[in-house]
Amino acid sequence: MKNIVIIGAGPAGLTAAYTLLKEGKDLSITILEESDKIGGISRTEKYKGNRIDIGGHRFFSKDPEIMALWREILKPQGKPAKDDALLGRTHTYTGSADPETEDDVFLTRTRVSRIYYRHKFFDYPISLKPRTFINMGFGGTMKAGFGYLGSLMRKLPEDSLENFYVNRFGRPLYEMFFEDYTEKVWGVHPTKISADWGAQRVKGLSVGAVIKNALTKPFRKKNGKVETSLIEEFFYPKYGPGQLWEKMAELNTQMGAKLLMNTGVVGVNTDGSSVRSVTVKSENGEREIPCDVLISSMAIKDLINALPAPPEDVSRISNELPYRDFMTVGLLLKKLELVNKTKTPTINNNVPDCWIYIQDRGVKLGRLQIFNNWSPYMVDDMNEHVWVGLEYFCNEGDKMWTSDDGEFIEFAIKELASIGVIKPENVLDSYLARVKKAYPAYFGTYAEFDKVREYLDGFDNLFCVGRNGQHRYNNMDHSMMTAIIAARNIISGVSDKRSVWEVNTEKEYHETKEENNGKD
Repeated sequence: MKNIVIIGAGPAGLTAAYTLLKEGKDLSITILEESDKIGGISRTEKYKGNRIDIGGHRFFSKDPEIMALWREILKPQGKPAKDDALLGRTHTYTGSADPETEDDVFLTRTRVSRIYYRHKFFDYPISLKPRTFINMGFGGTMKAGFGYLGSLMRKLPEDSLENFYVNRFGRPLYEMFFEDYTEKVWGVHPTKISADWGAQRVKGLSVGAVIKNALTKPFRKKNGKVETSLIEEFFYPKYGPGQLWEKMAELNTQMGAKLLMNTGVVGVNTDGSSVRSVTVKSENGEREIPCDVLISSMAIKDLINALPAPPEDVSRISNELPYRDFMTVGLLLKKLELVNKTKTPTINNNVPDCWIYIQDRGVKLGRLQIFNNWSPYMVDDMNEHVWVGLEYFCNEGDKMWTSDDGEFIEFAIKELASIGVIKPENVLDSYLARVKKAYPAYFGTYAEFDKVREYLDGFDNLFCVGRNGQHRYNNMDHSMMTAIIAARNIISGVSDKRSVWEVNTEKEYHETKEENNGKD
């Protein structure tokens, strides 16, 4: 029997275990999770009947295998759509029982995400609706139009994220809708960020793509191809993304996997070319777990530091790889001060957005999630309360990260009130969640990352998967696919890692399949 150790109980680690157990034979699987939570950064935080989706996760993938796997885990039965009077719109319930009592259910959601700029709403992605031009004003519209035309005539070298955006939108639109928010997310100006980030996350989105989408939409079939960032519908688990990962963890243990929580890896022991065991630390102290194969979704920096005597250059690069950490302030409110002026009906006339990008240089707040609009089951009382998440991007150990919980929550409330979204007296309760290494970043020593990858690939039985495992800003479905490919390579005896690393890099993967999950 082959002993396989998997580091991390997030989407990649759990998917690797599930694939191995379903498709392999004579395998002993041990999953090691450093925290007490399932799902990694795709988990769902729970607080007094309210739930926080860390970062927001749309369930929509270009790869039909991933879509089928999501449905397989939550066992949808294809129950026909019904009108949900609570939300005032139609949702497709595909659970096997009454949606009021059955946990295994997906909702079909209408995508609404907008930019809040100068106390006005703009569609994201940018649309050609009359409201866009009204909000921009005649002068702003003309400036944006000529700026875009200029970008068509003179292309900048794509040696930075700024130039990547300017080439696709023109400088005025870039400065209005991308520059400030991008700097909030990453903590550095877009001129210092690799264009690789844009190639992965924005892909084919541009003013040209928006125009094409608007012109072809009336003639496009429901399942026609469309750029990832332009999708209009997605699936969502009734109780948030953590529902799926908690279920997958349960299924893995039922099939025989060992899941060890609060167990971190502090050492990866090798014979030079192969991993032989891992040293783990838990409340019971340290111990060694032997393995024939190691699948790692832990941060590259931590993995390199756990290995014995890596090359000095590899250690330097990995230790200087940048990450962006994340804080969410959950606020339970009587109401928002924003009024729904869209055609989408909502409860109590709240705005219909799943999240709102805060494009305001006067606040540090980056994005606002409205969890009521993800699912009515994310909030304790849908009719009486609004449950929102204020998202802040920071670095572990900085002033924001180390601030007192109560003081930071008060700071967040004041920021949200300053831009007219709430009144402080309407705050009923609050919660603060911190997430380490939420976003692997594409600057610093990232340009030298190939040296780290080459070193890790030199261990024949070590497979790196997932967002942090590959230091790549993958979507949830991409992380799952790296795990599936790694698992199948292990079952087939293939030690070459190229197919695992190629996920979310090939043009074919982006453009030829039908759907994609986007977490903007």
